[in-house]
Amino acid sequence: MKRAENRDIVMGDRDYVTSRDYEHPYRPLPIRVYNYLGRELGLSGDLNAEVLVERARKKTGLTDFGDGGHFEALAVLVKSINREAGLTATGRLIQKSRLTGALVHRLRIQEMLRTHPEIHDIDLGRIILVTGLQRSGTTLLHRLLHSNPDIRGLSGAELLEPVPAGGMEGRGKISRKLRSILAQRAITYLSPRFMAVHPISYSEPEEDVMLLDLSFMSQAPEATMHVPGYSRWLEDQDHRQAYEHFRQVLKVLCWQCPGSQWVLKTPHHMEYLDVFLETFPDARIIQTHRDPRKTLPSFCSMVAQGRAIFSDRVDPGEIARHWCRKTRRMIELTEAVRSGAGPDRFMDVSYHDLMQDPIAQLRRIYRWVGINFDDTTAQRAENYIEANPQDRFGRHSYGLSDFGLSEEMIEEYFSGYREKYAIPFE
Repeated sequence: MKRAENRDIVMGDRDYVTSRDYEHPYRPLPIRVYNYLGRELGLSGDLNAEVLVERARKKTGLTDFGDGGHFEALAVLVKSINREAGLTATGRLIQKSRLTGALVHRLRIQEMLRTHPEIHDIDLGRIILVTGLQRSGTTLLHRLLHSNPDIRGLSGAELLEPVPAGGMEGRGKISRKLRSILAQRAITYLSPRFMAVHPISYSEPEEDVMLLDLSFMSQAPEATMHVPGYSRWLEDQDHRQAYEHFRQVLKVLCWQCPGSQWVLKTPHHMEYLDVFLETFPDARIIQTHRDPRKTLPSFCSMVAQGRAIFSDRVDPGEIARHWCRKTRRMIELTEAVRSGAGPDRFMDVSYHDLMQDPIAQLRRIYRWVGINFDDTTAQRAENYIEANPQDRFGRHSYGLSDFGLSEEMIEEYFSGYREKYAIPFE
């Protein structure tokens, strides 16, 4: 283990540079010991979907999960994890907790819909979706739009616990916030460098793909584990049921904290924009664009960092092959939807332009959506930029060669995409 990787990373350590030794991930000593004992003594066995379901029922005292489509997805995911992911004892423990938690949330959501049927009648209002390839500026743009208090986002705390265990008042709100803070600290403990890759905070908006995780139908598993069987299965499924549940959860969150203008964000929606627009027919889509020679290795690095939390088997070459194919699929499917949609449904934002003059891009977006952009709105966005400078938690270091990629390979895959959107080389 390199000495630099073992030092404590403090919040705001801008001199820190992430490791590119993906096959030898950092492990805190207690985690190394637990993983060793797990290997040698068999402390934690395979995941079992039926056991997870029963555990969620016992934990909540509830039985209604809503539509049954998610059971097949859970079974396929669990099978893929057991056969392919190569999880450590820590990884298995975290995944058991995560999957049980998703089932618990489904039960609580369904109970809230039963006891408050008026939730079904909620009009969500205007929806703006920020999407684009991973690492193309979606997070920055998402959070800049959310800096306007009149635009409702989904905080990390809400996404982790859509219906608080302790109810909607006092104790419930505190437990929701505490859960999010603990989750952030757990990630920084297990992978101190991750905050330099993707800063997270309980109060900041996060990717709404976490709501699709409640149906076990999202890109999240393949972005954090080696689960090719699940990934292939997922691509062949009808996602309407998952997106309908997604819409219901948005209404549950709107009932708790009303909003009439929403900003959602996740690259995942690029694969299923047809279903997204069927579910939210009046949504406006903002698509970000950045040099694939930067976005692809950056995201491969992020995937490698994430997988290292759960497994000792991190194969940079396999990650690159998977996400090269997946990224091209995302582009092709998005282009197919755009070709059949009205031009007023989509707006393109260049990463280069966003970084050069974010306020100008915001003003352009507000004008397109039809929201007033005044001096106060601009000042809030500028305040966010000042408080969250690039590389605040360290510099994310990555390169094409780390993943067996080259500039020529990237251009072979993505030259048509670059030309269509006039994406500059970085």
